[in-house]
Amino acid sequence: MTISRRYFLKNGGVAMLGMAALPSFLRRAVAGTPAINNKKMVVLFQRGAMDGLNVVVPFGEPNYYHIRPTIAIPQPRQGSTDAALDLDGFFGLHPSLAPMLPLFRSGQLAIVQAVGSPDPTRSHFDAQDFMESGTPGRKATDDGWLNRALQTMPEEKPSPFRAVAFGPYLPRTLQGSASAVAIPDLKQFKMNGPQQTTEGGFEAMYAQTVDRALRGVGTETFEAIDQLKKINPDKYQPENGAEYPKNRFGQSLQEIAELFKADVGLEVAFLDSGGWDHHVNEGGVQGQLSNLLRDLGQGVAAFNQDMGDRMGDVVFVSMSEFGRTAQENGNRGTDHGHANCMFVIGGDIQGGRVYTRWPGLAEGQLNQGRDLAVTTDYRSVLGEIINKHLGDRDLSTVFPGFANDPRQFLGLVKA
Repeated sequence: MTISRRYFLKNGGVAMLGMAALPSFLRRAVAGTPAINNKKMVVLFQRGAMDGLNVVVPFGEPNYYHIRPTIAIPQPRQGSTDAALDLDGFFGLHPSLAPMLPLFRSGQLAIVQAVGSPDPTRSHFDAQDFMESGTPGRKATDDGWLNRALQTMPEEKPSPFRAVAFGPYLPRTLQGSASAVAIPDLKQFKMNGPQQTTEGGFEAMYAQTVDRALRGVGTETFEAIDQLKKINPDKYQPENGAEYPKNRFGQSLQEIAELFKADVGLEVAFLDSGGWDHHVNEGGVQGQLSNLLRDLGQGVAAFNQDMGDRMGDVVFVSMSEFGRTAQENGNRGTDHGHANCMFVIGGDIQGGRVYTRWPGLAEGQLNQGRDLAVTTDYRSVLGEIINKHLGDRDLSTVFPGFANDPRQFLGLVKA
């Protein structure tokens, strides 16, 4: 009989007997086998290019109000619900993200501003492909950065739920040789066909056929279906009074929480949010962007509340393919830009701070004279989470060609 550390930890053998009570050969076997990493990661991709300047508002930058005369978010005012929510005296949250403010103040939410890809493309499709592959400017990459992270942390018998995309197709981020499955809906989980795509807008165009990806996940999908029979999604009740928004985004977050709690081996979860491409009538405090942010804030806050103490093992990170132009256009919207912001949430996070090397919004400070400049590469943010939270030391494989030096990390994740 082969007895592993995994067996003892899973079945409580060490806890019941104590290391001292074990025979010496078993003590050596347990001590010499890597411990199970219970750390988990949730990745949100906001497709369409979110306007990070109206999400994390640089109200302390005078040029912000000069170049956005109709859509700028007003400076914080005490007791006001239609102005930026002060974070640090210079940056503020859009008021629709009010549910996330307590996470910032409690140190669970960190924000990275002026972050993005170094590639200058303004194409949604190329930018998303580069960010999801983790190799900006290189189209020949076969797999996604999150799949490569799983490849560098192999498991002998991985759960069919080890990596799950909550949507109708397997995203570029999770394509690769490590097993991953796509779940459109826990209640109606079934195999995806190559003809399936997301509905509406350029998201439908982006969702290419997934023949190659599905070849590697067929067996895992059927194993997941079989294992899912042990879970009853219809009877799931969020904990701690959490109330998810009644939309697809909220449903996906609730299903992620459910699978985490069901202990089915979920390690990384991926979900999409579309509709962030606001060339016309973006709005300021109210409008199209505000509506999306309201869902984001309510959903993330509900997920954090539902997970409770389990958030100590979870890091949630958001990303979008690029930002928007610093100056509003003639249609009270914004066009394709460069730098953006990212949210990083979890019990391991050094939150309560906006991490940035702020480049400024003056004409001479803008990228190509029109965009917020990138001063932090998004791969360094993801690399720190993968390295310090998930425990993956092989970042050169996860992000090939990028010098992801741990000494240059921002300090987002607690040591």
